[in-house]
Amino acid sequence: MPVNPNAAVEITAFDWVPEFARGHVRDLRPRWACEELGLDYAEHLISAINRPADHFLFQPWGQVPVLNDDGVRLFESGAILLHLAEKDARLMPRDAQGRASTLAWIFAAYNSVEPMLFELNNVDIFARGEEWAKLRRPSLIEFIQGRLGRLNDAMGDKHYLVGDFTAADIAMASVLREGVEAGLIAEQPRLQAYLDRCLARPAFQKALAAQLAAFSEEAGPPA
Repeated sequence: MPVNPNAAVEITAFDWVPEFARGHVRDLRPRWACEELGLDYAEHLISAINRPADHFLFQPWGQVPVLNDDGVRLFESGAILLHLAEKDARLMPRDAQGRASTLAWIFAAYNSVEPMLFELNNVDIFARGEEWAKLRRPSLIEFIQGRLGRLNDAMGDKHYLVGDFTAADIAMASVLREGVEAGLIAEQPRLQAYLDRCLARPAFQKALAAQLAAFSEEAGPPA
């Protein structure tokens, strides 16, 4: 199993989050990449409630993940995913067009798809019941449906975004998961099949299990 306390690659993650966030914290993305590559990684678990002061030296906003790759540190899940993908052609094709397409789709996932789904989560979870959220939701849903419809068309008959599975699929699938509960992915048959295909990969299942196993009820807020 790639989780190895002695590994040179270390992923900083939270030791507890609320129930609704479990399985969705962004350290899942580098965990998934490591699992795809069979790359051992260590966990550095920190409190989400009382974040240690030194963590802000490596992540200005105190978020996770942070990667320490044998002394090379970086934050932001997209940057970390790119760093790990560059290690192996299984996640980053070596031909010019394959690499370019993978990079483009990673940026598309994080810039053209994720922000609106993140806003929907804000409307449906954190601002639920507020008047502005009720007013914002219909137009937001319409916009997301348009974005996902275009993505559905772009998939065509491909199994993955760039032909074979790449880091772009880790990025896009992890983002699309955020639209499942609202029923937005089920409206797009190709996207639903694509997401199912990605989430059925053993590497994703192992990464998800590892994240969930790291959470401790004792680390949460007082009852």
